[in-house]
This record gives sequence, structure tokens and C-alpha cells, in this order.
Amino acid sequence: MTHRAQPRRSKLMRPLYFVAGIVLVGVGIAGYILPVLPGTIWLILAAGCFARSSPKVEAWLVNHPRFGPSVVAWRRYGAIPRRIKIIAIAMMALSFVIIILSNPATWLLWLTGGILVACALFVSTRPEGPKVKES
Repeated sequence: MTHRAQPRRSKLMRPLYFVAGIVLVGVGIAGYILPVLPGTIWLILAAGCFARSSPKVEAWLVNHPRFGPSVVAWRRYGAIPRRIKIIAIAMMALSFVIIILSNPATWLLWLTGGILVACALFVSTRPEGPKVKES
């Protein structure tokens, strides 16, 4: 019986994944325009949503000359270009400075610092992969 329920659930989820993909593409494009918002991560998430809802739109995103190379590099190699790594880690450091200046509770400072260090370590240890067009 569980086997039968799976296709039905997946049919119901497709439109939700599609809408989420559209929203994530919008945020991703905004990230390519706004200097303080990352763009690629949202496009990677959008491609994942489209893989579950619309292979045609997923193919458009993956083959897009501007947005596709970063998504493909992440999918194939788990790669983050060096320039993007530097920007991401610098933004994490800036965020932590802002948090320090807001004088939070000590436990919150340690928690936030730990999370940011873990994220920075994750980003810094990803391969840079083949040359990827960045923006």
C-alpha cells in the first residue's frame, strides 16, 4: 500500500517544487545583481526543485550560459570557485562582527560563531573544480 501512495504524493508535490523553483530562480537572479546576496546557491536549489517538477525548465537552467556553469560545477564536482569562497567567508566574518557589535548574550555569540566557523570550513574545503564562469 505504501508503494501506491508514493506516486500520488509525488504528483501532488510537483507543482510545489515548481513554484519553489521559480521563487528560488528569482532570488538567485537578484543575488547576481545585488552584491550582498549570493546567487548561485539559490540557483542550485532551484535546479533541484526543477529536477523534481519540470525537466524542461531544469535543462534550461543547467544550460543557461550565465547561470548554468556554476550549477553544473556544483553537481559534478561539489565545486565552489575561489572568488566565491573568498566572498562567502568575508561575508560570514562581517556578519560576525555585526553580531559582536550588537552585544548579544554570550551563549548566542558562541553559538553563532560556531555555526559560522562550521560554514566557513565547509565552503573553504570544497574543491574549486574546473574553470567556472563567475559573476
